[in-house]
Amino acid sequence: MVFQNKFKTCLQCICNNFVIFEIIENVECDWGDHSVIQCPKCEELYSIDKQCPAFQNIFELEKNNPGLYSKQEISDYVSQSHPD
Repeated sequence: MVFQNKFKTCLQCICNNFVIFEIIENVECDWGDHSVIQCPKCEELYSIDKQCPAFQNIFELEKNNPGLYSKQEISDYVSQSHPD
C-alpha cells in the first residue's frame, strides 16, 4: 500500500508520544478488510486506507502531524469510507 511509507518515520500519536507505528494489513471489520496502524505506546488502531467506525481515522493523526496526507489522499480516504 502506498500509504505505508508515511508510517515508517516517527510521528506524533494522539497519546502525544512520538512513535513509529506498527503496520498491520488485512484487518477485518464488518464491511471488509483494512490496512491499519497501531501505536506501540497506547495501542490505538487507525484505519489508513479508508474511514471506518471500528478504528480511529487519519484525521486524528493529521491534527498532530499536519500534511501527513495530501488533499487528494484525504479525498480518496473519505470517498472509500464505510457507513457510520
